[in-house]
Amino acid sequence: MVDTMTLLRALMSSARLSRPVDRHPADGLPPDGAVLLDAPDQRLAPALVAAALGDHFPAAALLRATRESADWEGRDRYAGQLAAFARNRDEWLVRWQAAAPGDPDAALIAAELALRRAWASPARAERLREVGPLIDAAAVASPHDPVPWRLALEHARGTGAAPAAFEALWEQAVRRAPHHYGCHTAALRYLFAQHRHRSRPEGLDPCFDYCFDFAEQAAQDAEAGSLVRALPVRAAFARLRAAAGSGNATGAVPGARIDAAADLAAELSARHPAGDPWPAEVRNILAHVLVRRERWTDALEQFRLIGPYATSYPWSAAAGAWAAEGDDPLGRFLDARELARGAVAAEADPAARPGGRAAGRVAGWGGRSRAGGHYA
Repeated sequence: MVDTMTLLRALMSSARLSRPVDRHPADGLPPDGAVLLDAPDQRLAPALVAAALGDHFPAAALLRATRESADWEGRDRYAGQLAAFARNRDEWLVRWQAAAPGDPDAALIAAELALRRAWASPARAERLREVGPLIDAAAVASPHDPVPWRLALEHARGTGAAPAAFEALWEQAVRRAPHHYGCHTAALRYLFAQHRHRSRPEGLDPCFDYCFDFAEQAAQDAEAGSLVRALPVRAAFARLRAAAGSGNATGAVPGARIDAAADLAAELSARHPAGDPWPAEVRNILAHVLVRRERWTDALEQFRLIGPYATSYPWSAAAGAWAAEGDDPLGRFLDARELARGAVAAEADPAARPGGRAAGRVAGWGGRSRAGGHYA
């Protein structure tokens, strides 16, 4: 019999198990070695184990259940995670497509996988042109599903689609799910890509004010528990990172607006129990922003709520949709967590100061600790 947990651990090669034993067991944070990157939840894990063994049926059952129950947020997340797995091991998906031609769930994963591969290709523009028909096929196969339209929005950004073309896709997306988080995230990325070249070299305000306006309005229109309520903190993260990259990391950042976005995301985070994988990415983005704002106690609380569920975004050095090869987002997560822990301890005991390897790694990433440097 296959030990499924051992196999799952082996598949998740990003897990770090070599960190020193945790010296702070009383602060509610799991030991470093217990933290995994992009860990699957209890519904997805069996599907990944089966896929590794060449069996597509659990993945098919999972996605079929999300489609039949109109669980579009779960469907989007699971399709993305299955496609990420298929980038290196796609035999199960090929077998699925051969066994069930036209299956809407297989078509969705195939389109997501093709988009990811095209995005990472040196010949991105050419490869993206080849992806369009696959996205169209996924949309036709599942007419009420907004997730293929999220792929279409990402595809439009990659191909540099004109605003009128993007708006037509956006209309189709919101018609199917007015508050779908993935579609809103794709729209925010498109807006940033379209407007950043219009910003003044010495200031990012025109671009980011526009993106913030969109994110804040979407969050205001969404229900209290919707993930769209975290859209402004994604805009805040993008603002902080771009400002640091421009060399204007302090003066260009509207602190009050970023703090308001963080507070709104914290309200959403508080609706979920600690260690819940569902809001993990939102909590990771929020923790990153709070560390950047040096709101150490709030940041440490989010790290506690995150528990073992670190996510590639936003800790990837590229900070794109997917981590770059050779990148160490888990290492950055652990170092930022240690820095927040040390800063909180320093506030209680001035003799203790954040620093050492954690501060050095995060500062080297473009950050600013109390000891100096710049955060990003």
